[in-house]
Amino acid sequence: MTPITEVEGRRLALSNLDKVLHPATGTTKGELLHYYATVAPAILPHLRDRPVSFLRYPDGPDGQLFFTKNPPPGTPAWVKTTPVPRSEDPRARQVMVQDLASLMWAANLVVEFHTPQWRADAPALADRLVLDLDPGPPATVVECCLVARRLRDRLAADGLTAYPKTSGAKGLHLLVPLRPTPSEEVSAYARALAVEAEAAHPGLVVHRMAKALRPGKVFVDHSQNAAAKTTATPYTLRARPLPAVSAPVTWAEVADCASPDRLVVLLSDMPGRLERYGDLLAPLLDPAAAGVLP
Repeated sequence: MTPITEVEGRRLALSNLDKVLHPATGTTKGELLHYYATVAPAILPHLRDRPVSFLRYPDGPDGQLFFTKNPPPGTPAWVKTTPVPRSEDPRARQVMVQDLASLMWAANLVVEFHTPQWRADAPALADRLVLDLDPGPPATVVECCLVARRLRDRLAADGLTAYPKTSGAKGLHLLVPLRPTPSEEVSAYARALAVEAEAAHPGLVVHRMAKALRPGKVFVDHSQNAAAKTTATPYTLRARPLPAVSAPVTWAEVADCASPDRLVVLLSDMPGRLERYGDLLAPLLDPAAAGVLP
């Protein structure tokens, strides 16, 4: 029998709680749901008022993975959606995860949460900039940390403050709070930064996606600032062998990263990190902390 629970007055059927989703640690779906319930106060502000895309992995990272922007079949009527017109579907809508009930409903589908750099009430008007630092083997997150520190200083020279988080996969994300700015302007600025970083450090940085250019270097992916693109939401679990989190980290941790395992944050680590640090990305939600592009 599928357990029924009540969350904020909404009845939810939570299925397959004993199913192992991450064999490397034996992490079950029930533990995944408990994780999201525990970190809800941290993740919800980063999800709220943004259209959400899902990467679903119902059978774990070794099973079928599929990305969806449309509300999944069976989405309850009480889950809010917002129009996000696309060229192929001018009437398209996407889910918004606004509260604990909708978070737990979505988590029960076994998903990664991905969000754009803009809010639903201001499409294509970005309130953050993102740089996704992706290492090409044999480079690792260690090299990403070196590049991140250089980009942090470069952004600071323009009066912008960067905040790091792990991608939850191999790399690192830098996030910069902005006063609302057209996405195309943010994209152009981010691309210019990536090109400049490659020119300054050609043996370490590449700004183009071509795999042939990337071995041993850090790809500074600026493309996720485009209005149509999304980035893994802070605190989302990732579809990886280990139950890794796209977790905010401190600049001290970035500076001290001497081996790749130093910046692997698992779901079991997050309650302690939140107790110690709070939400390290809270400035992204504070209009007073928002910068202005030069």
